[in-house]
Amino acid sequence: MTYQIAVKKAEGVERLLSVTVPADTMAAAEEKVARRYTSQVRLPGFRPGKAPAAMVRKQFAQQIKAEALDAVLQEVWQAAVEQEKLEPVAQPRVTDLHVHDGEPVTMEIAVEVRPQIELAKTEGFALVQPPAEVTDAMVQEQLDQLLEQRAAWAPVEEKPQPGDQVRVSIATAEEGQPLPDAREFPIEIGKGQAIAGIEELIMEATPGQTVERAVRWPDDFPDEAQRGKAKQVRVTLLDVKRRTMPVLDDAFAAEIGDFDSVEALRTAVRTDMAAHYARESESQVRGQLLDQVIEANPFDVPKAWVQQLVQAYGEMYKITPEQQEQFVTEFTPMAERQVRRDVIIDTLAEREGLAATTADVDEKVAALAGERNVEPGQLYVQLEKAGRLKELERTITDDKVFAWLLARSTVTAAS
Repeated sequence: MTYQIAVKKAEGVERLLSVTVPADTMAAAEEKVARRYTSQVRLPGFRPGKAPAAMVRKQFAQQIKAEALDAVLQEVWQAAVEQEKLEPVAQPRVTDLHVHDGEPVTMEIAVEVRPQIELAKTEGFALVQPPAEVTDAMVQEQLDQLLEQRAAWAPVEEKPQPGDQVRVSIATAEEGQPLPDAREFPIEIGKGQAIAGIEELIMEATPGQTVERAVRWPDDFPDEAQRGKAKQVRVTLLDVKRRTMPVLDDAFAAEIGDFDSVEALRTAVRTDMAAHYARESESQVRGQLLDQVIEANPFDVPKAWVQQLVQAYGEMYKITPEQQEQFVTEFTPMAERQVRRDVIIDTLAEREGLAATTADVDEKVAALAGERNVEPGQLYVQLEKAGRLKELERTITDDKVFAWLLARSTVTAAS
């Protein structure tokens, strides 16, 4: 079949094609479908395939035209892809379609294609390496968090102090109005879970005691209508629990893990933190580098890719219909940056021969197997079954591309 296909618009990743299908080409397509209908359909009074062709064409005219048009559209699209050497990234959209008996069929086809970028500038970028030093204070803070996580809570018959967990019943009312039934709340004193005036009331009581007085709502209260109002508040302190911190000693270290002393635990914490901050520092350098590469090499990205990524993350985060509009608005810029990142990585990997090889993957699997104390073959099978080999391959390619870019940039330690 012959078609007239012309590029009407070619900007960035957008292509708009003008297509004309000659009348005789359309007629031939309808004839082909009509013959199939005639050989297959069954009409009353006729054996299958024996009904008069004119009768079949009349009774199934709309279906024949629709199927013929669909077949023509499929062939037109394939012809357009081959003629214009398109690399579509989404389904095409047919617009301005005109179909009339005995006349050529005309239409426009809009489609987004894979971006073809040059990346003319890939070197000479100036980057700042954030500090990754782990101080004694940082290690101690991490140890304090471990202590807090394993603290024991025990009831006390005393007035609450900051840090205590309390269970209280609270009733509030506008001045001059009767107090309603109290509602029960769990509160940790000093965490801002209740307004300051109510916390002060709670801290005046002992377990089982009720205290009552007027409390003024703060001027920065979230509900503007309540700001600065004085209300009558009744608080009954039901119980108080206080945290007892464990001692940071060798016994605690042994409880945390396979550590024979506090110093061994401290060393392990420092090592883990150093690795974490090193990864964070490297990630920030990569982020700077990516931003500069994007700025130096502007290019368009397909909206379809961005929308697909937004949709995928929306499903992963279980975004509700009510949250959808806000999520799309906030996440679209991040999704677009991710798409640009992937395009840059893929372009450089292909251009510079940096894509992960089978040998690269095997080497990485062997290294991971050594860390996990398993056989490389066993780990390979596990990764393959979990569908994570492609992810591993992508990580290797990313690392190679960023290493290539960093070797051509200047990295200075933050002062």
